[in-house]
Amino acid sequence: MINFCCVFYGDKYKFDYVQVLYNMVKRHLTVPYKFICFTDHVKLHKLIDGKIEYRKFHYHNYEGWWNKLQLFSPEARLEGVNFYLDLDVVILENIDKFIDYSKEDEFSITRDFSYPEKGFNSSVMKWNNKTATDMIWNPFLKDKTKLQQLQGDQNVLSKLMISRTITKPYPDEWTFSYKWHDRIKPRFDKGTWDFTRLAGASISVFHGQPNPHEAKQDWVKKNWC
Repeated sequence: MINFCCVFYGDKYKFDYVQVLYNMVKRHLTVPYKFICFTDHVKLHKLIDGKIEYRKFHYHNYEGWWNKLQLFSPEARLEGVNFYLDLDVVILENIDKFIDYSKEDEFSITRDFSYPEKGFNSSVMKWNNKTATDMIWNPFLKDKTKLQQLQGDQNVLSKLMISRTITKPYPDEWTFSYKWHDRIKPRFDKGTWDFTRLAGASISVFHGQPNPHEAKQDWVKKNWC
């Protein structure tokens, strides 16, 4: 059995993002899993329908995306294989292959949608803390002041893991940006955004605005529920 993890801290999203993610995982993941939600919302369990284990992160001095790095800490109590998805993704089809793709001790993650050769997008990750704690969490604590000058958790992960032999990025065709398909160049001009579904891809990632509940495309509405 694997640990499926998500993080719901702060007020960036409404509670129904957890419910929808739970629903999508239930539809599209057949590998045995335990659904774990790390959250600071004490009443979330009363609002969500599903078999979910709620946990709080051990450290309380992190905000926003920095909380995600606590997934790699011993205090997260994540043993064995862990799989993580951001709340703002849309699962379109079976995602078992994301679990089977790499070995239990390898680190898998999506490549960045704007600068794939330089870094990762941390919306989709798989790891085992038997190896990841020493490679991610401990170096982060050792050099936290410098590393937190980077733009976010995925920049830290990119710096620490991109050249590791244990890192096995997911194939690009398995995921796509809601705004565009290929990873050829960044698309800062909204006029070049596509918003169409990439055939054969399993997960669409919503990085930045808009968020899934704001999307008007039928393929999003059909699957984000």
